[in-house]
Parts: sequence; C-alpha cells; structure tokens
Amino acid sequence: MADLELRRGLPVPVERVWQAFTDPEALARWFWPRRFQTLVTSDLRVGGRYRIDGSAGGLAVSGEYLELEAPRRLRFGWQWDGHWEMTEVNLALRASGHATVLRLRHTGFSDDSTRDQHDLGWSDCLERLPGWLLASAR
Repeated sequence: MADLELRRGLPVPVERVWQAFTDPEALARWFWPRRFQTLVTSDLRVGGRYRIDGSAGGLAVSGEYLELEAPRRLRFGWQWDGHWEMTEVNLALRASGHATVLRLRHTGFSDDSTRDQHDLGWSDCLERLPGWLLASAR
C-alpha cells in the first residue's frame, strides 16, 4: 500500500490550526476553493462522522473520527463519494514557539497513482490554510 506524508509550518498557535480542521464553518472556508460552495457537517467525537461536500464542484468526502486528542492529534477515515477505497488521515500538531508544525499522514492507498493525486489535493488545500489562518485572526 502507498502512503503520503506532508509537513507544514504554520504561523499560529496549535489551537487555531486545530480549529481550522475541526470547526465545520472554519473548514468550509479554506479547505476547497470558494467556487465549490463547501458544506461541512461534523459530529466531532470518536465514532462520530463528518462530511465535506463541495456540491458546486461535484466533490464530496466523508468518514468516521477514529481518534481525537485535542488540540494535538486527529485521526479519521476518508472515503470519496462513489469510490470503494477507504483510507485514513492522521494529523499531528506540535507547538513550535508561537507557531505550529503540522504533520499530515494519509495512508492506505491501493496504488501510487491514487496517492499522488491525493498529494496534489492535500498540497493545494494546505496552500490555502496559512492565508485563511492569518485573515481569520484579525
């Protein structure tokens, strides 16, 4: 199986990054481009479910929360609508002064091609995150 790991330094405290990933309104504002009109639902607890629906763009993903250790660790299943493959995302957040180091591991891909597509997607999403974090702090 193929796995993906990305790391980013973010110029805000860990709690702000945690909020960006766990608050449905916050996630909807940065995760996908604005043209997708993203709707996020979330039952943030182990065994709870989430759904990220970019209806205008025809994208939707959902899964179950597998582990929560606020504000440091979040692990959840990941399955695209209409696809059989279930993978797993593991976010680890670590304070570094007044900033945060984010490590994202997405595991369980059936092949390198699917992993590489997710690498592009996650990289695109994570490129939007710092700008949203700084703009929303004002």
